Amino acid sequence: MRIQDIIEGKKEWRAHVARVKALPKDYQIVYKEIQKYLFKVGPVELTEGTGLLSGIVDIFEEGAAVGKGVLEVTGSDVAAFCDDLIKDSKTYADIYQESVDQKVSNAMKKAMDKTK
Repeated sequence: MRIQDIIEGKKEWRAHVARVKALPKDYQIVYKEIQKYLFKVGPVELTEGTGLLSGIVDIFEEGAAVGKGVLEVTGSDVAAFCDDLIKDSKTYADIYQESVDQKVSNAMKKAMDKTK
């Protein structure tokens, strides 16, 4: 990664954070919880720029602009809102599960070969 890429990434992140700080307080609180949730759940593309997070801010800006409360935008189950956003995304948990499945499969093949 070039230094210029790092600098550009920091500029994008700072602009993103500024957008979040411009939201109404209730939106900021829910956004931070969503961010924590997504960092734990780990959709792979979350670490690729601010795409998903920026999309959430877009949705929140639109909701705030028309005077909706944040839970009118997300629904009362914020985790379900997040899960719906990433339902077709590959997560680190998926990658780990695939790795475990592959290791078990290889171990079973070796065990079967030894019994022959």
